[in-house]
Amino acid sequence: MKLTGAEIVIKLLENQGIKRVVGIPGGSNLPLYHALHNSSIQHILVRHEQAAGFMAQGEARVTGKAAVCFATSGPGAMNLLTAIADAKLDSIPMVAITGQVATNLIGTDAFQEVDTFGLSFPITKHSYLVKDVEELFKVIPEAFAVAESGRPGPVLIDIPKDVQNAACSYKVISKPGGKASAMEYTDKKAIAAAQDMIHSSRSPVLIAGGGIIHSEACAHLKTFSERNSIPVAVTLMGLGAFPADHPLYIGMLGMHAAQFTNYILEEADLIIAAGIRFDDRATGNAEKFCSNAKTIHIDIDAAEIHKIRKAHIPMTGDAGEVLKALLPEIAYQKREEWTNRILELRTRYPLQNPGENTLHPIWLIRRIHDAVPENTPVATDVGQHQMWVAQTWPFTRPRTFLTSGGAGTMGFGLPAAMGAATADPEKRVILFSGDGSILMNIQELGTLAEQNLKVTIFVMNNNALGMVRQQQEYFYEGNYIASQYKSRHDFVKIAAGFGIPGLLLDEAANADGIIEKALRCDGPCLVDVRIAPSLNVLPMVPPGRSNTEMICSVSNIETGL
Repeated sequence: MKLTGAEIVIKLLENQGIKRVVGIPGGSNLPLYHALHNSSIQHILVRHEQAAGFMAQGEARVTGKAAVCFATSGPGAMNLLTAIADAKLDSIPMVAITGQVATNLIGTDAFQEVDTFGLSFPITKHSYLVKDVEELFKVIPEAFAVAESGRPGPVLIDIPKDVQNAACSYKVISKPGGKASAMEYTDKKAIAAAQDMIHSSRSPVLIAGGGIIHSEACAHLKTFSERNSIPVAVTLMGLGAFPADHPLYIGMLGMHAAQFTNYILEEADLIIAAGIRFDDRATGNAEKFCSNAKTIHIDIDAAEIHKIRKAHIPMTGDAGEVLKALLPEIAYQKREEWTNRILELRTRYPLQNPGENTLHPIWLIRRIHDAVPENTPVATDVGQHQMWVAQTWPFTRPRTFLTSGGAGTMGFGLPAAMGAATADPEKRVILFSGDGSILMNIQELGTLAEQNLKVTIFVMNNNALGMVRQQQEYFYEGNYIASQYKSRHDFVKIAAGFGIPGLLLDEAANADGIIEKALRCDGPCLVDVRIAPSLNVLPMVPPGRSNTEMICSVSNIETGL
């Protein structure tokens, strides 16, 4: 049986178990779309290719499996690049398939030609330029294996139009590509050294990052923590890796951590860092981060070991396998003195309490949390609302928090929430966004309405780029340049224009009633929440400072930091 390259791609995607692809057709990938017409794969038409990449990410973040997006050559592929880079920084498995001009036109500046393959190099885990139709049988399954194995990441496959149209005999591929089994950790010398360091430590802390979730090591982490009574802090990407209602949980560390979390870490004499890369938002000034602590660094990517912080005991391997190897060597300890000290710091520096201010984001986030099932996926965009959610929502399960961590991409939230909703159409997804962020990909309200997905959007509307405005207030003498909108956007009307119910939550509204009504909608709903422009996310670590040098109120701000 002879098939075109495009038909082979679709057959191979079906063999991978792909149920849907997200994208936009164009001249250079129309053969792929033609091959979809009799396929079991659903296609979701977005309004912008960046949203296609973020939708694929949303699905991948909640399932752990690589999802697929399509784009045409030139501007279509370029619009994908932001989402691909975002996936690379957060280690999200994704396969992006782009059309390219015919091979004889490559390098001629043909219509809609750019060097997608070359542009993708720094922002992908791996990239392919397919030059012969026969290569597809190897490239497609291999791309999924690469995307999902080891440290996950995005893979790009660029396929010229003539390769899509070329015909060849179809080869039956019985085994789809996928995540390779993690290698058993066998470094007995490192295990013995870690055992001694942990047992001799008086005040150890575990820091869990996204690598714990990617390696499905949450159960091992919990057992490890409980066995030796070691408190657990998480990075932004690690939220959900350890249950927030556990007595050993001490919260998210870093720039917008609770005071007690950063103070606890400063008193640690040992940091067991698992699946983290010591990025600046987590550590503050890296040279001052936990300066009295030794470090055991567990990471699957050898390039991360010693990159920012020198590890006393480097343990390169899958986090789950390393923890599994360590567990039998770890004795039971109560650590009563350390546990009591943690309780003392937690009591002395409590979390911010907005009282019954129903328009304060913290109050609102808590109320929404109490109104939805425990495993509800929560997506955010980037900015103040993102940090309020990270500080406030008590995540108890992995793969329930979707946010752009490494890249901090505004416009991420709406399409990512839609991607999560397509993965489980019966489960409602909550999206917290800001008025600045939602405008970045607001055209995807059209896709949301068309797909009738169960996504409830809460827009924290302060008529500003809130985090930019906050930093200008604290560090730039209150000179608010290009951070405040001159006109207020009516998101209720905007949502209605796309066919989505919209609700206004302001001082005159019954907040509980609005929340209940929004969550009862059969499909999507948007709530425009009019929050005060002066609200800031605190605590906050100024750039270049240590995590213990936090701004906790207006009274301890130092200008010119």
